[in-house]
Amino acid sequence: MKFSKEIGKKKPLVMGINRDIVIQISQNKNEPGWMTDFRLRALEIFERKPMPTWGADLSGLDYKNIHYYVRGSDAQESSWDAVPDRIKKTFEALGVPQAERSFLAGVGAQYESELVYKNLQQQWKDKGVVFSDIETALHEYPEIVKKYFSTVIPPHDNTFAALNSAVWSGGSFVYVPEGVHVDMPLQAYFRIDQKQMGQFERTLIITEPGSSVHYVEGCSAPVHRSGSLHSAVVELVALADSKIRYTTIQNWSSNVYNLVTKRAVAYKNATVEWIDGNFGSKVTMKYPCIILKESGASGQIISIAVAGAGQHQDTGAKIIHCAPNTSSNIIAKSISKDGGRTSYRGLLKVLKGATGVVARVQCDALLLDTQSRTDTYPTVQVFEERVDVGHEASVSAVDEEQIFYLMSRGLTEQQASAMIVNGFIDVFVKELPMEYAVEINRLIAHEMEGSIG
Repeated sequence: MKFSKEIGKKKPLVMGINRDIVIQISQNKNEPGWMTDFRLRALEIFERKPMPTWGADLSGLDYKNIHYYVRGSDAQESSWDAVPDRIKKTFEALGVPQAERSFLAGVGAQYESELVYKNLQQQWKDKGVVFSDIETALHEYPEIVKKYFSTVIPPHDNTFAALNSAVWSGGSFVYVPEGVHVDMPLQAYFRIDQKQMGQFERTLIITEPGSSVHYVEGCSAPVHRSGSLHSAVVELVALADSKIRYTTIQNWSSNVYNLVTKRAVAYKNATVEWIDGNFGSKVTMKYPCIILKESGASGQIISIAVAGAGQHQDTGAKIIHCAPNTSSNIIAKSISKDGGRTSYRGLLKVLKGATGVVARVQCDALLLDTQSRTDTYPTVQVFEERVDVGHEASVSAVDEEQIFYLMSRGLTEQQASAMIVNGFIDVFVKELPMEYAVEINRLIAHEMEGSIG
């Protein structure tokens, strides 16, 4: 059934979600009919799917009390000077676009539902690299978008993938031609400012054979009393002999429900790496996934999650070995403090016939007080005997003797605790560009304030 004929006169968007709102979003973006049809089919799926009863408590999330589309600016700019002052001040305070001038190949900045700024260095444009929002790509590169869009994460995958598919707006589109190595990171930054706001960006990255790219995203929001929802979908397609590294540093405010679906497919001899840092939010449910589809593919997921008072970080990783001679490594670190809760929820799966697989899972949790909680829910499914698979997990507390020793050398208790925590997450920090590693250390120092003593 075709729904695209229902597009009519523009109306102001209101709270809540229904067919009219989905149609209005599609009309505002001047989308082709197939995308409108896709959105409305996804809405039907979302309306049939129940809320998850596992994982974090989502009872405080009210779908009817959310703005599903808010335009932050009337136009997308490629010149920073042309961005509206109120938006520019927000991103300048966060270090955008200073970082662009120093070490990035390109920058995209999203405010509420739309990308308000994007820029890619000319040297990469000349090599055929594309870095834009999905809306622009939908008009300028329709064949590529239609070929890959929703092929990694279909709407029926889960409740929030269906919701995103219905109301998605903004996000990034990255296309790297065959043999091109983008040796400087691309960065996108996502900001929610309006209260009771839903942000539903959609990111699609394709690396052609023999190419590579490092994509970095940051997320933040101010504190409001009412809850906001961030429900992104990220799809990565790494074709033969290519490499994608996807780094996330999120620092959402404590009123945000962060419910994200991220998945990659790696083809012959391709490599995919997720480097995932989770700070802030009221609730996070996020489990980056890599499907190792063809022989020689490899995947790595390194993550940290920090939960403070009133926060539940339900995070983890999934890797599925579909082919022989594939390899993977999962390292998950979590820190719980001030009564916060962290959970590791993971899946390692080896299909029958996937011989020669080498896979490792390591989950380490650190508790900073007796009121905090950590849980591990690992699933390991191996349907092939000729493999090498390992799993280990540990839970520990901050060692009082270590604290005492460091304090005897002149550090305060807070400084000593921060040093121990930094050592605990070093495996994550060393994977970051230097500028982000410095920022993580600052975040850790901030998180440790008042946590001990």
